Amino acid sequence: MKQVSKYFSIFFMVFALFSVVACSSTHKQEGTGEYVDDTVITTKVKAAILQEPTLKVAEINVETFKGVVQLSGFVASQADINTAVRVAAGVGGVKSVKNDMRLK
Repeated sequence: MKQVSKYFSIFFMVFALFSVVACSSTHKQEGTGEYVDDTVITTKVKAAILQEPTLKVAEINVETFKGVVQLSGFVASQADINTAVRVAAGVGGVKSVKNDMRLK
C-alpha cells in the first residue's frame, strides 16, 4: 500500500508540474493570465475608439499580444491614424502601439 501511495504522489507532482508549465508564456505564446489581460486591453481600446467621435470603430481592427496593441484597417485620413494611435496608447495596460493602418 505504501508503494502505491508513493507512485500516486509522484504522478501527482508530475501532473502538477506539467499543468504549471503548460500555462506559462513563451516569447510567441501567452499564458492564460496574459491572454485574459490582453482580451481586456483589446476591449478597452475598442471602447475608447468608439468614444472618439472622429473615428469609426468598424474601420479599425484591434489585436493585443502581451500588452502590445496592433491597429490595422483602412481609415480616411492621417489625422484618424494619429488619433487612433493616441487613443490606444492612453488605455491602461497598453505597453506600446503598432500602427498598421492604411489610408483609403
